[in-house]
Amino acid sequence: MTAGIDLGQPQAQSVRSDEDVVRVRQLVRAVAVASKLSLVDQTKVVTAASELARNTLVYGGGGSVEVTVVDNGRRNGVQIVFADSGPGIADLDLAMTDGYTSGGGLGLGLSGSRRLVDEFQIETSAETGTRITVTKWSR
Repeated sequence: MTAGIDLGQPQAQSVRSDEDVVRVRQLVRAVAVASKLSLVDQTKVVTAASELARNTLVYGGGGSVEVTVVDNGRRNGVQIVFADSGPGIADLDLAMTDGYTSGGGLGLGLSGSRRLVDEFQIETSAETGTRITVTKWSR
């Protein structure tokens, strides 16, 4: 347990308001620090998490975030899952295009968030909403 965070357990945060987006940033920062990510990598993963949490709220109508410390045997990292039950992303190829933004958030878009992390996976459909999993590994 580090600074109130049990690194052995996933940490969950609902995303229903702007305040929750701030809580996601704080949670991701705390887990990244506890995981001993460098300051640069902490900043990258917190920035990506902020954008993706905002997207979960604005476009998905709210949802949840789960932050987990992961270890691949060589290094540790932070994995974050963003999930919503919204309408899904109608044109995923367009949404993943560099420079594309629908006008909200930090202007990073999904492609900018993808560049800030080491692994980025997205599943989306009109029936089930959107689930994005990102991982940032220590250097």
